[in-house]
Amino acid sequence: MTAFLFDLSFFLAAPFWLLMILAPRWHRTVRIARSPLTVLPILVVYLALAIPVLPELWATVSSPSLDGFRGLTALANGAGAIWAQVIAWDLLIGQWMFLEARRMSLHPLLMGPLLLFTILLSPIGMLVFLAVRAVHTARTARTAKATPIPGSDVSEYPVGP
Repeated sequence: MTAFLFDLSFFLAAPFWLLMILAPRWHRTVRIARSPLTVLPILVVYLALAIPVLPELWATVSSPSLDGFRGLTALANGAGAIWAQVIAWDLLIGQWMFLEARRMSLHPLLMGPLLLFTILLSPIGMLVFLAVRAVHTARTARTAKATPIPGSDVSEYPVGP
């Protein structure tokens, strides 16, 4: 049963990732990505895996140590619970990246591979996205400074009668 729940946690997240990568411009994808409820089924799996090892889980998170974490992950339910937590967290990060990319009008051909990379190695994917976001923001700010707003130059207006 633990192996099934372990696998299920990813399969519950996969449809949302597929929508963001393969159907990024579909109006329902955006509505779905805006909802944090996408992770609820994964969190149910997390609870199903975590409750049987709650004493060990609590001991590990309340007094973190490498040995305690090793001991928790040596338990099938402990490793499964951590996996489900990672899957849920990665999905929320991916949804934020997807929405932020849309806000910035980043092309889906850039974001698709970046989201796929985030599924596999979310911390690195997020760092790459943050770098892309910083470059885009700086470039947009430079463009905004270089493009005068009509009517913003006071010398255009005559002084006096």
